[in-house]
Amino acid sequence: MNLMHGTTVSSWDPFRDLDEFSRRLGGFFGRAPAKAVADAASAARWVPAVDIVESKDAYSIAVELPGIEREQVKVSVEDGSLIIEGERRFASEEKDAKVHRVERVYGSFRRVFRMPEDAEASKVHAEFRAGVLQVHLPKRPESQPRQIEVKVN
Repeated sequence: MNLMHGTTVSSWDPFRDLDEFSRRLGGFFGRAPAKAVADAASAARWVPAVDIVESKDAYSIAVELPGIEREQVKVSVEDGSLIIEGERRFASEEKDAKVHRVERVYGSFRRVFRMPEDAEASKVHAEFRAGVLQVHLPKRPESQPRQIEVKVN
């Protein structure tokens, strides 16, 4: 007997459940308690998305950091790890402004990546442009493949 026949399996999303609860509770009281949803979203831990790409001579990490200034980001190499950390702060334009909804997540973040053995830690460099941090980890020259000529005797 197949128990899964006709059943849809989906992953659990606690914020979807909270949103559904908020809608039901709002209907009961005649309004939606948006503050509860906003509080739950702001309490979530923010982890910036990254892309890691390897070419023949380097590794490249792109980190999405919208709304962050270059001065709020720190990149360091420590004990064979690449550490990227910073903070996105909530800033209201006006002191007397009334905030109706906050869906973006704010706060500190820290991403730690174990550096590949063939990366040259002393030559790591980073650049920040248009809300994207690009970190470049060059490979050591001796680790890069090289062509060896085969001689015939």
